[in-house]
Amino acid sequence: MWLPLLVLLGLIFLYRRYRYGLTLENLTDKYVFITGCDSGFGNLLARQLDKRGMKVLAGCLTEKGAEDLKKATSSRVQTVPLDVTNTQSVVAAVKWASDIVGDKGIWGIVNNAGISIPSSMNEWMTKEDFFKIINVNLLGVVDVTIHFLPLIRKARGRVVNVASIAGRLTVCPGGYCLSKYGVESFSDTLRA
Repeated sequence: MWLPLLVLLGLIFLYRRYRYGLTLENLTDKYVFITGCDSGFGNLLARQLDKRGMKVLAGCLTEKGAEDLKKATSSRVQTVPLDVTNTQSVVAAVKWASDIVGDKGIWGIVNNAGISIPSSMNEWMTKEDFFKIINVNLLGVVDVTIHFLPLIRKARGRVVNVASIAGRLTVCPGGYCLSKYGVESFSDTLRA
């Protein structure tokens, strides 16, 4: 009776030790750039990385989102206005980030910015409705990634593209699933 319990406790101990060993060290020297930090996952990630001591460069669409994030975090989090649908805004963010990180480069970029509205039955939507979602969720990811790649390469960093199960399984009509399938495909091309 006690033997299975001891084996289970031993396995749990080994698993926890293994997981602890996966924790990265020297995070305070690394920069991470995150898009879509006004609210949602991007905002939560910026706060979490700040708590772990990382330097976060946060792209926010609105000034209010940037101010709220600054109030909730330390001085390690810096914000920049970023509209992922506007290449000039992306280029300005790259210049801003490059001035901050210098020769260190960016250790990670998280393409998180995304929208799901307008979404409705396909026949009720227009081409512009589809384009609005695809422009943010897919073309924004492509534009940001392409422009930030030189900084990623300097630090031998990684690109994280936030997709969804909708990138593998069509769960709703409209442009959302189309854009997430595209993000999955783009990620595969980067990996190759």
